[in-house]
Amino acid sequence: MPARAGDKAYDEAYFTRWYHNPGTRVHTPDAVRRKVRLVLGVSERYLGRNLRSVLDVGAGEGSWGRELRRLRPGIRYLGVDPSEYAVARHGRRRNIRLGRFEELHTMRLGTGFDLIVCADMLQYIAHAPLVRGIQHLARLLGGVAYLEAYTTGDDMEGDLDGWHPRSKARYRRLFAAAGLRACGSHCYLAPRLAERAVELELL
Repeated sequence: MPARAGDKAYDEAYFTRWYHNPGTRVHTPDAVRRKVRLVLGVSERYLGRNLRSVLDVGAGEGSWGRELRRLRPGIRYLGVDPSEYAVARHGRRRNIRLGRFEELHTMRLGTGFDLIVCADMLQYIAHAPLVRGIQHLARLLGGVAYLEAYTTGDDMEGDLDGWHPRSKARYRRLFAAAGLRACGSHCYLAPRLAERAVELELL
C-alpha cells in the first residue's frame, strides 16, 4: 500500500525512482556518503568530540543512519519518516519511526541531539507546519542541525510534486527566528555552540 504524506505517495515505486534507479535518482550513494562525512566533520568540530546522537527527520530508508553507524559505531540514531513502506521494510532494523513533519511536536523523540538532519525535504512542507516544526526541532537540538533545502534561486531537479517555492531570505529568517545560526553548507548551530564560534564562521 502506498504511504502518504498529505496527498503524496511515498511507496516502493517512489523510492525506486528517486533513490535507486541510476537513470532517475537524484543523488548517487557516493554523493550521500560525501555529504554525511561533511556534516559529521562540521558537527564534531563544533561539539569538540565524536558524535553520539542523531535525529534524522525525513529519513527515508535510513541511508544517513547506515553511513553514520559505519563511521561512528555505537552512535544513537533515530529516524522519522512518513512512509509506511519505508518504515515497514527498514524501520525495526534501522530504528526509523513512522511520523510526519507536522506531527513532530506530538512525538516523544528525546532532546539534546548532537545532530538533527533534514536532508532534501523541507521544501515539501507547507509554511505553517514548517515554522512550527523548525521551532520544535531547535528545542531538541544540542549541537548542529543540517537543514538542506532548495530555494527559488536554485535550478531544482527531480521531484517537484508538492514543492513549496521559497526564497533564500525566507528560509534564513525562519531558521534565525528559531535561534539557529548558519555556519555554511546547510549547517546551523544551536545557540550554545554559536556563542563559541568566531565571527567569520557564521553567515
